[in-house]
Amino acid sequence: METTRVGVVGLGTVGTGVARLLTEHRDRIRRRAGHTVELGRVVVADLSKPREISFDSEMITDRLSDLTADEEISVVCQLIGGLEPARSIMLQILESGKDIVTANKALLAEHGPELFDRARELGRSIAFEASVGGGMPIINSIGQCLSANRIDSLHGILNGTSNFIVSQMEEQGWDFPTALAEAQARGYAEADPRMDIDGSDAAQKLAILSHLAFGARLHWTDISCVGIDELEFVDLEYARQLGFRIKLLAIAQRSDAGLELHVSPTLVRSGQPLAEVRGSFNAVSVVGDAVGRVFLQGAGAGQMPTASAVVADLIDTAVGRTRITFQTLELWSHGEVRVKIRDHSEGSGHYYMRFMVDDHPGVLAEISGVLGRHQVSIASLIQQPEESGHPSGQVPLVMMTHRATEGAAGRAIEEIEELPSVRGSGVRMRVLS
Repeated sequence: METTRVGVVGLGTVGTGVARLLTEHRDRIRRRAGHTVELGRVVVADLSKPREISFDSEMITDRLSDLTADEEISVVCQLIGGLEPARSIMLQILESGKDIVTANKALLAEHGPELFDRARELGRSIAFEASVGGGMPIINSIGQCLSANRIDSLHGILNGTSNFIVSQMEEQGWDFPTALAEAQARGYAEADPRMDIDGSDAAQKLAILSHLAFGARLHWTDISCVGIDELEFVDLEYARQLGFRIKLLAIAQRSDAGLELHVSPTLVRSGQPLAEVRGSFNAVSVVGDAVGRVFLQGAGAGQMPTASAVVADLIDTAVGRTRITFQTLELWSHGEVRVKIRDHSEGSGHYYMRFMVDDHPGVLAEISGVLGRHQVSIASLIQQPEESGHPSGQVPLVMMTHRATEGAAGRAIEEIEELPSVRGSGVRMRVLS
């Protein structure tokens, strides 16, 4: 029976999971692939480090050259995070004549064009299902299963850490620092969680999905991005009173004016599928012109969910499906630009706004006057009495608006914050229609 020998670079959490699947479930993988998929070589940085899984001494090495020179290995799982040396390692693997499976979304978001161009030049392929959504099969769904569709919109919870934090704040009544500490204690958040909580991780994944779904060509840092690091429990409570939950959403929306892209805390109507995604789970709602709405949900991170996606890519690569798809999709190619990116300030939506104001007559009229001058109209209003535990003489003013442009809403907020009767900064969040 034919055998595909596999290399693994990086034996961290995901690498260990991949090694376990390849060694402990060989028969299952052989049935799915139609031939044997065998772990042939593992490259690590430190041979002396204790590991959850053991290997024969000739299989594990700290020299990448041992893997690249091994002509029996045809596909490599590159599972090192970050940009360097991950980029250089991927290029060396490609140039040694091997296909690649990776889970490194930061690397693809930053250097995708270079890496994909080089793979095509060399007749190789790069599979990357695990780079977005962990065990949730969103890459394959958009790239293959929905290929008969024009994708019109994509709304996703793409960061399990932030979703866990927001869920804990809502369910436990915790403030943000307490919920973040719990996420770190459970291993959902890194010691330095900035990429998760400031929205950068979700923006990188949205850049990848937008390229795949719409042909969008932009750097992930060009995506308007607001994280959850300044989210307050009081806004979760007001959202609940209004019939909503708050989620960090990554959104790509096609219109005649172009593709609108942004990542931000967003109010989602309770009962809608995205609103009910709890804990560390990811979810994506995709709308295609032929299929309508498709909803996917799954574990967005973790050892075995991510390893599951990596091994699925290994099987596809071993049987030749990945190479066909890789060439057909022309990912990050220099072909015709398929979609225009819309200026974020021109996008429109409904908004949730909250201000802390002096409790005296005329304040609402002042604020509504500013909103009116910027073509923003109030749809509903919540005003708490002074005795609600807020500073003496001050009350929160919470409102929902009718549809307005992002630019107009932002300018209105800036002007309102300058009013003598308004204390501190206002809060503004999109409402998912």
